[in-house]
Amino acid sequence: MDQQPTFSLIIPTYQRPAQLSTCLRALAHLDYPRDRFEVIVVDDGSETPVDKVVAPFMDELTVILLRQSNAGPATARNTGAARAHGQFLAFTDDDCAPAPDWLCTLAARFAVTPTDAIAGRTLNALPDNPYATASQLLVSFLFTYHNADPSQARFATTSNLALPADTFRALKGFDPTFPFPGGEDYELCTRWLSHGYRLRYAPEVVVYHTHLLNLRTFWRQHFHYGCGVSDMRRASVSWAEEQRRQPPFFRRLFYYVCTQTRGRQTARLMALLVMSQVATLAGFFWEQRRQSLAARARGVGGGVTKQG
Repeated sequence: MDQQPTFSLIIPTYQRPAQLSTCLRALAHLDYPRDRFEVIVVDDGSETPVDKVVAPFMDELTVILLRQSNAGPATARNTGAARAHGQFLAFTDDDCAPAPDWLCTLAARFAVTPTDAIAGRTLNALPDNPYATASQLLVSFLFTYHNADPSQARFATTSNLALPADTFRALKGFDPTFPFPGGEDYELCTRWLSHGYRLRYAPEVVVYHTHLLNLRTFWRQHFHYGCGVSDMRRASVSWAEEQRRQPPFFRRLFYYVCTQTRGRQTARLMALLVMSQVATLAGFFWEQRRQSLAARARGVGGGVTKQG
């Protein structure tokens, strides 16, 4: 390309200054012209402002720092997108480090298919942490499960997703009713595809994920995923119908684990994946109950108002 495309890199952050600093350091090493991309950091109501984290990178990068009251990553990404100037939006997380050729590989993809969304590959940067390894193994399986045909992909994560800015805004961005990480990315993919746009999986577009997990945070992560699945069912009837037509999920998941691991590692990761699915189910039913109680309260309130 004679003129490389412009990108707006959008990073929501909340209470993780050390991870944000590592992410910005990786962006400062991107092999891409500095005048062709901007970095938009959206502080989602952190108790300690991240100004001191961002300041050292102001001379190396074009950085815009925005702040909002805590509303979740979906709303934070929309806040960043509203201020973006790039032709394309590239989303990643504050605990991620894009590879140096991240934007070059995205630019090469958009040169061929400028109207498509691009789902990149996320790799675990903590192979010695079993919880991070199990979590990444599940994500990798979801990519094989939903993206068997890379040119007709159906799944992406916001740790590594890029798309045309104008189309993103036309679709009104992420659904802000998703308060936790998990589900809002799949909902956007479903809505993107339902409007006739295409999503492509590009494994050469790489981001490294440094998500340090322990038993408690592992459970909480997948519990929130379950809440997101419940919200997905509420937001999209077509999504629920599509899931019923999908191949058997759990059988394929455990087969995938056996093909990707060996020995004692297989047993440990299998146990953690079982736990992840229990946590997901717990989050799903908790969110279903919460929504049911909220709807009942609105109905009672509405009845009292009507009688009044």
